[in-house]
Amino acid sequence: MGAPDLSLVIPVHNEAGNIGPLLAEIDRAFQDENYELVIVDDKSADSSVEEVLAHQRSQPRLRLLQHSQRAGKSRALTTAFAAARGRWVLTLDGDGQNPPEDLARLWRASASATPDRIVAGVRQRRNDGAVKWLTSRTANFVRRRLLRDDCRDTGCGVKLMPAEFARSLPYFDNMHRFFPALARRAGLDVLEEPIGDRPRQFGVSKYGFFDRAAVAFLDTVGVYWLIRRHSDPGSVVEETPDQPDGRPIN
Repeated sequence: MGAPDLSLVIPVHNEAGNIGPLLAEIDRAFQDENYELVIVDDKSADSSVEEVLAHQRSQPRLRLLQHSQRAGKSRALTTAFAAARGRWVLTLDGDGQNPPEDLARLWRASASATPDRIVAGVRQRRNDGAVKWLTSRTANFVRRRLLRDDCRDTGCGVKLMPAEFARSLPYFDNMHRFFPALARRAGLDVLEEPIGDRPRQFGVSKYGFFDRAAVAFLDTVGVYWLIRRHSDPGSVVEETPDQPDGRPIN
C-alpha cells in the first residue's frame, strides 16, 4: 500500500473504557484517508491493551507498541514518532475528550500544506475542574511571557507536525507541552485550529497540581535556555574541486 500520508499517534496509560470507543470514532472520521494509527501503551495497569488488541483484529492500519516500564507521555510520543511511517504526524490523547471528526477536519484543511509549519489545537468549551483550569491558565501565561510562542493552549494534545520535525525534537520529560515553542525555534510557523473538548467518560486525569504548575515552570525555564542557545547555520553546501560553488546538502 506504500507509506501513509498521515500517522495518527496516541500515547495511552490506563484509558480502559475510553480508548475502545475512541478508536471506533477514528475509523469513521478517517475512513477515506491514507493513514496509519500508532498507539504506544505506557505500561497500563488496566485493560487498555486488551481494548486496543480487540480493535486491531478488524483494523490492519492499527499498530500497537508497548513500553516495558512506565516512561511518561513525552517518551511515548517519541517512541511513536520514531515508528511513524507517514509524512505527517497528528497527536491525540487517549482519553477521548477531543472529537476525532475535528481532527479529520484539521487534517483535510492542512494535508496539502508545505512542511514548514505545525498546527496546534485550541480546546473550545473546556471541561476542566477549577484547579486544573487555574493551573493551566497560570502555566500558559508564564510560558507565553517567557517563551513568546503566542500559543493559547499548549496543553491541548492535538498537534499536526511534519514527521521529520517530530523526530528531530530534543527529548526531555514533559516536552509535549512545548511543541509550538520548539517549532518556532526550528523556524516553523505555528497555526491554531479550534478543537472540541468533551468530558472524560472513564478514569482520571494523569496530572495533578504539582505536574501542572511547579514542574511546568521549571520545564519552561529549560526550554527558554534551549531557545536562547539555538543557532541556525542557514543553508549548507558541500564544495569539491570540480564544483567550487558547492552542492546543497539535504
